Amino acid sequence: MPVKPPEFGIEADLLKLPPPLILVIDDEASMREFLEILLTRQGYQVMLAANGLEALESCNRFHFDLIITDLKLPGLDGIEVTRKIQKIAPGTQVMVITAFGSTESAVEAMKAGACDYLEKPFQVDEVKLRIANNLSRLKLERENLLLRRELKTRFGFGTLIGNSPAMLRVFELIRQVADAQSNILIVGESGTGKELVARAIHFSGTRRNSPFVPVDCSAIPEALIESELFGHEKGAFTGAIRNKPGLFEVATGGTIFLDEITELPSPMQVKLLRAIQEHKIRRVGGTKEIEVDLRILAATNRDIDELVETGKFRDDLFYRLNVIRIELPPLRERQEDIPILVEHFRGILAQKTQKPVPLLSAESVGLLKEYSFPGNVRELANLVERVTALAANDLILPEDIYPHLSQNFSPEISEPVVFPPEGINLENHLETFERKLIRAALLKSGGVKKKAAELLGLNFRSFRYKLEKYGIGPKDSGEDQES
Repeated sequence: MPVKPPEFGIEADLLKLPPPLILVIDDEASMREFLEILLTRQGYQVMLAANGLEALESCNRFHFDLIITDLKLPGLDGIEVTRKIQKIAPGTQVMVITAFGSTESAVEAMKAGACDYLEKPFQVDEVKLRIANNLSRLKLERENLLLRRELKTRFGFGTLIGNSPAMLRVFELIRQVADAQSNILIVGESGTGKELVARAIHFSGTRRNSPFVPVDCSAIPEALIESELFGHEKGAFTGAIRNKPGLFEVATGGTIFLDEITELPSPMQVKLLRAIQEHKIRRVGGTKEIEVDLRILAATNRDIDELVETGKFRDDLFYRLNVIRIELPPLRERQEDIPILVEHFRGILAQKTQKPVPLLSAESVGLLKEYSFPGNVRELANLVERVTALAANDLILPEDIYPHLSQNFSPEISEPVVFPPEGINLENHLETFERKLIRAALLKSGGVKKKAAELLGLNFRSFRYKLEKYGIGPKDSGEDQES
């Protein structure tokens, strides 16, 4: 007998998952055999029950991913079985099938806790699709529960999130340098999380109980930057009505984070170099040198090596800052982290809004993994917040995401063909190619299904069928009309 673990996984490469376990309840032996053969060929594990009592006994012994029950059963009917299953295993997916369908029975089944309702006779393709969709939804929900638990342990360093080799190297480097007192230069594109790395270093080290002072060098006017960093004395300039300590003094004992360090003007670079060398600063208008004990972390999104070579950034200051260097990879180079990051941002939104946040379908997450994200993690965070805020349903599909991506983006639709020794399944490859073409057409049309159908030379009815077949979108609600 197959035995399911209580929960299953994040991604196939993180956890090796057993096939979903399905219980079929029907008093007709021919229907049980038909569904057993159909589901087994689809790769599912299957158990059978001829009546409600057998089914409930199985539910007490096994954890099922999906239960398919006939409405008319001897003894306990399908509605009552569904109610009792929800008490034994709350939230279990139950799909009701019947040859005696009616609106009333459908409503009653849903009230009892069924997730789906299907009338006999049904098409084989239809029942396969409905089962796959129900299992996909359940898998997403369980993955998200597991991800929320794993984020705090396996996939992050403080507020930094990732499980890719590139990010694991960054985490290890942070651990190595946290207690060192050396200056550190953090480089990476905008939106990659340079300040998060700086905070992780500070709050993981011996200075964690002292101030962490971030400074955006690009945001301070050139005339004021010396006063902001080193402070000023009363009367030093117009408006200096009292003594003011600078940010170097404020950060004494802790860490100062100089973001966008390459934006400092040349005269200020000289003064900063002296402060680093001497561990002393002098306020604007003052004569007394003030000792400062702090650690300096600096960051830039520019090619600092080129700036040094061309004389736009002082080489002696560069060498003082570049004692230890941490390079952050852009998101496009760690796409395997996208599912984890999506769930992380969903969790933040749920906590902030105190409301359930829509899930992203597997197709939607796959689409995001193909996108280059020029704005990196910051762009992904904004995208997740935007699409969840605008979502009309509790499951976000690729067509909900297309309008929010760059117009220059086009999903990859061509792949090199590699024949394994056992050969390939041509039908599966053709379906994969067709799915990618449909997604590309939806992107081109801005998510408008009627236009996407025209781009593919399909009538709307055929296009709508393919959307449902591949799980790219639900059946059209009537908003788009067949041309």
